[in-house]
Parts: sequence; structure tokens; C-alpha cells
Amino acid sequence: MSRILDQRILLLVISFLTSLQSTKVLSEWKKCGDRECETTMSRVQATTDFLGPDCRYLSFKTGEEIMVYSKLSRKNENLWTGSKGKDFGYFPKDAVKVEEVFITEEAEVLTKETDFLCLHGDKYTFE
Repeated sequence: MSRILDQRILLLVISFLTSLQSTKVLSEWKKCGDRECETTMSRVQATTDFLGPDCRYLSFKTGEEIMVYSKLSRKNENLWTGSKGKDFGYFPKDAVKVEEVFITEEAEVLTKETDFLCLHGDKYTFE
């Protein structure tokens, strides 16, 4: 009985640590096309396949088009945020090439906790 309890506690700890990792703040600042980060900044094309490590990331195949809405800044400048169809998430800027720029002046704003949560359907959830 003690062994089963030890295994359950271990699984609970692993689950908790995984949850903390997937909700980690990736950067405290981001650059956007407007203060609300609602304006499309640019259109990019994937130059390589990318499979995101968790639900916060946008996965794509070479050649797919992505609309960019924000770029993390300061601490972590290598991740951008964008959408492909109905999918939305972070992706490495080195995996795409800029096809068209819509915004030349960027506004730097603080990120929010909701920027780093997974979106499933119509609600935010922690993984």
C-alpha cells in the first residue's frame, strides 16, 4: 500500500512541475503594432517545419503563411506571436522569413499572465 501511495505522490509532483513549466512567463515585455496588440504587424512564411513544445506554441510546415501580432522583447527576443488559420501561438523568428510588413512603428508593452496560457476552445486553461 505504501508503494502505491509513493507512486501516486511522485506522479502528482511530476504533473505539478510540468504545469509550472508550461505556464512560465517567456518575457515581461513584447512589441506590438498598437498598445492592445490587435493590429497585424506583418505576414511571414515558414522556412522550416516547427513543432511547438507545448500548447502555447504555433506549429507549422515549411511554406505556410503566418500573420504576426507581437514579438517578445528584452529577455527573449527570439519568439514572435502569430496565427495560422484558427491556430495561434509562439514561434521562433528564425523559422520564418518576412514577406510583407504592415506596421513600421512598434509599441513596447508589458506582457500579461494570459499571454502565456494555453487557449482551448473559448477558455484559457493551464496545461
